[in-house]
Amino acid sequence: MDRRAELGEFLRARREALRPSDVGLPAGHRRRTPGLRREEIALLAGVSVTWYTWLEQGRRINASRDVLLALARALRLDDAGRDHLLALAHADGRASEVINAVIEAPDALQRLIMSMEPAPAYVLGPRWEIVSWNAAEERLYAALRDLEPSERNLLWVMFCEPTARHLIADWEDRARSTLAEFRAGTTMFFDDPLVIELIDRIATASTEFAEWWPQHDVAGFQTRLRRYNHPRAGSLTFEYQQMIPSEWPHLRVICQLPLPGDDSAQRLAAWRDIG
Repeated sequence: MDRRAELGEFLRARREALRPSDVGLPAGHRRRTPGLRREEIALLAGVSVTWYTWLEQGRRINASRDVLLALARALRLDDAGRDHLLALAHADGRASEVINAVIEAPDALQRLIMSMEPAPAYVLGPRWEIVSWNAAEERLYAALRDLEPSERNLLWVMFCEPTARHLIADWEDRARSTLAEFRAGTTMFFDDPLVIELIDRIATASTEFAEWWPQHDVAGFQTRLRRYNHPRAGSLTFEYQQMIPSEWPHLRVICQLPLPGDDSAQRLAAWRDIG
């Protein structure tokens, strides 16, 4: 994967997702393609049409931060989209060094998620591999312990593991948001061979992923409620939270907190036999 081509595809996808009314332009009657024209984005960003066309085509041209920020404003990108754009334009490959080593959860993080009982919690690596989890998470998603190492990845679980699809309420919304967050969270590693292999495997196994991935949606993490249809504990609701340890910024701790007045954690904890 070439970062210039990826940048061009992202710009094109975001341009085609805009409507003229989104940027105060008349709709007109002769639009043969979806979204805005390249000429319109170039005008809004204050750049030449030729230069912007070359950027979308993945040509070897340099763009300053100020110009990229102007493009982000023209494309109405949110914070996640703007950061994704800047990271693609300025990626230098050094970030991939972080994930060349074997990723493991430090003992301190393992003890942290164990202390979060009865709240389900787990640790994600930079490729979103699930590297550690507590007993409550295994009670919530019992298939986790039996997955092959190559399948113990949050994106794979979301799209390709049938048990997870039945477990997660409003699966499509959650799958779309997870995909957008994954893309934003792995921008600096988009050309990593294992990330590419993961994407290819999931695209082959999941028709939804194969359809949605080319749309280039990105999103930052947001605290939200996660609902589950647990086969034994019934309907469960947790508050989905994320923490990034300052000492290990390539890892993230995911905790699903009990809600005040809700007994989901207690009902899940009642199923202590996960064998």
